[in-house]
Amino acid sequence: MPLAVVSFHMILPIHISFTQKTSPRTPSPYPSPTAINMNRSFLGSIKDRLSRKKSSTESNSTRSPSMPNSKHSIAASTAPTRRPAMNAFPTPATEPPPAYSPTAPAPAPVVAPAMSSTSTSAVNDDRYAFLTSFDTVFLIDDSGSMAGRSWRETAKALEAITPICVAHDIDGIDIYFLNEKDNAWYHNITSAATVSEIFSAVRPRGGTPTGQRLNQILKPYLTSLAINSEMKPLNIIVITDGEPSDDVESPIIDAAKKLDKMDAPAWQVGIQFFQVGREPGAREHLRQLDDELAVLAGGEVRDIVDTVPWRGEEDQELNSEGILKVVLGSVNRRLDRKRSKELYRK
Repeated sequence: MPLAVVSFHMILPIHISFTQKTSPRTPSPYPSPTAINMNRSFLGSIKDRLSRKKSSTESNSTRSPSMPNSKHSIAASTAPTRRPAMNAFPTPATEPPPAYSPTAPAPAPVVAPAMSSTSTSAVNDDRYAFLTSFDTVFLIDDSGSMAGRSWRETAKALEAITPICVAHDIDGIDIYFLNEKDNAWYHNITSAATVSEIFSAVRPRGGTPTGQRLNQILKPYLTSLAINSEMKPLNIIVITDGEPSDDVESPIIDAAKKLDKMDAPAWQVGIQFFQVGREPGAREHLRQLDDELAVLAGGEVRDIVDTVPWRGEEDQELNSEGILKVVLGSVNRRLDRKRSKELYRK
């Protein structure tokens, strides 16, 4: 066959090279039967190898039609074993997440942030829940006589009150001084540290113009209340050590009459005076302000004032607990008086 002859001639140089090493005789120009058989055997061996390789490739192709060619390909499925292989490829976003394995590690416990004892006490103490419904304003006597112990006690009391108020009102507290000019820094205070900084910056000096400063607080509030009756009630806490140097009764009586005219709730505005120190004249003036306001007004007028001389021991300081108890008592008394009047009207 022509094809066979061509193949023999192609293999012939290999045979000649082999026979030259094994025999010194001159080779025949025609292949011998032994060489033909060897070539056939060699070709058959190569053909068998190629055939087996092709068969193996086709078999593998049949078993695995798609092999992983990139990190995005999905691996061919294998027979389950005692320990399943890990899937290195992410689950498509459109498929639901796999069920949790019973051997999966438990999530780390979440630890709640620690709260200070002051804030925890404020949140859990229902006695001060009334602060949620009020705006709290402090009017501080910064006259020269407040320098020293009274100034330090007042600062310390406000530092303790601030986190309690903030726990019930995120707006914080406002501080006004009798002599120091108003400053935006003194409003919406939410930390005891800010209170400490303010008291360190303000120096007690001058007189005691309590009436003038009260009027500057009450007048704009009552103007806004006349427009919007839903405004939060206002509690003004005045801390002073001496008798006012101006007329404090007139702005209070004027505010009480306006509240009556608007038929505002009994607790809409409250003013609590706290006396620090032991000046006799200041104590007597505050008592008259509390008990004789209607007489000074020349007729019946709502009671919006409570005065509290700080009757502690010689070394007992003004503190936040004492102040808030008085404020709470004042609110409850006004509420009780309002309820009593409504009962008698029926």
